[in-house]
Amino acid sequence: MMKNRKLWLTVGGVVALLAIGFYFVANGKNDKVTYRIDKVDRGDIVVSISATGTLNADTTVQVGSQVSGRIARIYVDFNSVVKRGQLLAQLDPTFLNAALNQSKAGVARARATLNQSERDYNRTKDLFAKILVSQADMDAAVTNLESAKAGLEQSEASLEGADVNLRYATITSPISGVVISRAVDVGQTVAASLSAPTLFTIANDLKKMQVQASVDEADIGNVKVSQKVSFRVDSYPEERFEGVVTQVRLAPVITQNVVNYTVIISVSNPDLKLMPGMTATVSIEVDKREDVLRAPIQAIRFTPPDAAKENTARGTEGDRSKMMSERTDSSKGERSWTGRERSSPDSARGERMKKWRERAASDLPQGERHPKDTPKVTARAKVWMMKDGKPTAISIVRGLMNTQYVEVVDGELNEGAEVIIGTIGGQTTTGSTAQNNPFQPRMPGGGGGGGGRRGF
Repeated sequence: MMKNRKLWLTVGGVVALLAIGFYFVANGKNDKVTYRIDKVDRGDIVVSISATGTLNADTTVQVGSQVSGRIARIYVDFNSVVKRGQLLAQLDPTFLNAALNQSKAGVARARATLNQSERDYNRTKDLFAKILVSQADMDAAVTNLESAKAGLEQSEASLEGADVNLRYATITSPISGVVISRAVDVGQTVAASLSAPTLFTIANDLKKMQVQASVDEADIGNVKVSQKVSFRVDSYPEERFEGVVTQVRLAPVITQNVVNYTVIISVSNPDLKLMPGMTATVSIEVDKREDVLRAPIQAIRFTPPDAAKENTARGTEGDRSKMMSERTDSSKGERSWTGRERSSPDSARGERMKKWRERAASDLPQGERHPKDTPKVTARAKVWMMKDGKPTAISIVRGLMNTQYVEVVDGELNEGAEVIIGTIGGQTTTGSTAQNNPFQPRMPGGGGGGGGRRGF
């Protein structure tokens, strides 16, 4: 019985090994590759910068108190619409009235002192004219008179200050707008010792708001005044709002060694949907091309498996040949560079290049356009197309590109042309998806040359 069991176990192990071997042999011979393709079309290409910011009123004023005291009355509340000069709150004026009365008494005392000094001065002057008093007595009378005059002026200044403090006990609105914050209640005591405490916050006009966006230093060089902006808020996730960049502040904001800059974006809020303090997800449009020939971005990132291997081998051999050529030429006193010369474009391509340059130059602000500002087209790329059942490389001149599309400025590509964007099966390479060992764990997500195309 034990011998039969061992025999069956041995036979089962052999069968399992043969099955695994057959799988690997069958899959090793299956090098068939299915190419994923997409079409070249015409449309818009938009390059944008993403950032986050906070919504605020265009003009916000914090109303405080310049004097200390107890809040006796409050005449407005949150969301109250106020006019300039309207009464907002009233401080208890008891101590301020007492200080005013004290200053008035001081003025009366100083005036009495001045009158006495004037009488003494006149009497001493008459006696000095008759040589009945000394020069020292005359000088003392003059000094007492001048001191009395100064004392009266000081008392009058104190009286004026006490009167101003009493007027400050009445809090009025400096602008017309809406009260968006109230920080005090009746009976609360405010102390204005070092700084004026904030009692109310008033927004001038909530129909005109601004977004203070924080832009990374790597992107701030592309942000300019008058650029269009679109943003969304969590309160209205399906609605997109528009704005315009009005200011790029020079002061850096450094947080944990990360440098950001504040960009001010003006926003119209006619429906009053947007409220101060909302978080906005901002997209700043830095460049745009309309109705241009465009290809999927995966097309210029794709390389067939065989071509990748061939390029690697060719590159190694080419580097050696180039090194030997340079050494040989340097011994002759000259250095030559070999390479394929660029063929001159035909009339159709030349016309396309001319239009692209004109369109790129027209994007500059009026008054700043100059022939030297026209971008030079030097970036070349390679895409692959199926010809005679095999992938064939096509060289193009690319223009603007984003995460989805690349602009085709020049090359043998027309609208409707089919380009390869990835593979299914075969060897693993850039932009392809290969069959893997079924016994090996797989990473989450999928390979390939990208998913479906999304438009702007």
